[in-house]
Amino acid sequence: MEAPQRMKAAAQRCVDARRHELHALSRDIWSRPELGGNETHAHDTLVRFFSRDEAWTVHAHHVLPTAFRASWGPAGGGAGAGEPPLNVAFLCEYDALPGIGHACGHNLIAEVGAAAALGLKAALETRTDLHRPVKITVLGTPAEEVNGGKIDLILAGAFADFDLVFMAHPAQQDASFLPCITVDEVLVKYHGKAAHASAYPWEGVNALDAAVLAYNNLSALRQQLRPEWRLHGIIKHGGEQPNIVPAFTQLEFYLRTPQVEDLRVLKAKAEACFRAAAVATGCRVLQTLETCRSSSPVSTLSSTSARKRLTTPRNTPKQRELKRPSCSP
Repeated sequence: MEAPQRMKAAAQRCVDARRHELHALSRDIWSRPELGGNETHAHDTLVRFFSRDEAWTVHAHHVLPTAFRASWGPAGGGAGAGEPPLNVAFLCEYDALPGIGHACGHNLIAEVGAAAALGLKAALETRTDLHRPVKITVLGTPAEEVNGGKIDLILAGAFADFDLVFMAHPAQQDASFLPCITVDEVLVKYHGKAAHASAYPWEGVNALDAAVLAYNNLSALRQQLRPEWRLHGIIKHGGEQPNIVPAFTQLEFYLRTPQVEDLRVLKAKAEACFRAAAVATGCRVLQTLETCRSSSPVSTLSSTSARKRLTTPRNTPKQRELKRPSCSP
C-alpha cells in the first residue's frame, strides 16, 4: 500500500474506532444548548475530551473565556526537519440559538472538528519522511451566533500562526463550500412621538406603524428577489404598552447574497423600504449597518478528486428545478 493510502486508512480506522466517543461528545453538547459567550458546559466538555490524551497540549481559556486551543506535534520532519512546521487548524463551534437550541448544528461542527484532528494525527503518525513537519491545532470558536467569535479571535491574533484552517458545517448536501458568503446585519430604529392612544392619539407619531410598514415592504420585496438572495428579520422593540402611541421601535434584519456586488443591490432595495415607511408615518429613521462579512471561496478543493463526491457551488439539478439555493436560508 502506498503512503497516501496508508495515511487515509489510518485516519479512517482512528475515526471509526472512536465514533461512539465522538458521537457522545456531540450529544452532550446538543443536550445542553448554551448561548454565545456562555458555552461553559460545551467548552469544558471539549477541553476534557482533548486533555485525556497527554499528546495534546491544551490551553483551556484562549483569548476568550469560552474559547480553547489544543495542539499536537509537530511530527514527521524527515528531510524538512529544519523548516518551521506547517500548522493545520480545525475549528469547533458549539454555541446554540435562543429558543431552538442547536438547530444550526454547531454540536456537529464541534464533533467533526475533533474527529478530523484525530484522524489527521493518526495519519501523520504513519509517516516519518514528510517534506515538512506538521502541527495540528484545534481552536474552539465560541459566540458565532451572537457576533462572530472568530472575528474577535482573528483580531487578537489567534489565527496568526495557522497555515491552513478547516471547518465543516452541516447542510442539506455535501459540498466543498457553501455559496452564501456575504451578510449585512442591519439595525433600524424609528423615532416618533408618544401620546395617549385613547385620549389624544392625533398628538402622536406612531413608530410601530413605521416598523410594521417596513416589515411588510420587505416581505413584498421578496417577490422580486433572486432565488439565492435572502433577507429576514424581526421587530425587536415594538413599544411600551397598548395605551401609549409608540415613540420608538427597532428592527433587526440580515441581508445575504452569494456575491458582495449583489449585496450592495439588495441593501439599496432594503434601505428604500425603510425610508418609505418613515416618510409614510412621519417618523425619523436611523439605520445602523454592520460591516459586511465575506470570504473568497477556495477553489482548490473543488478542483481535486474530491469533486467526484462533493457538489460544486452551483445548485444541484434538483435545486435548480425547485429554484432553491444551495445555501441554508
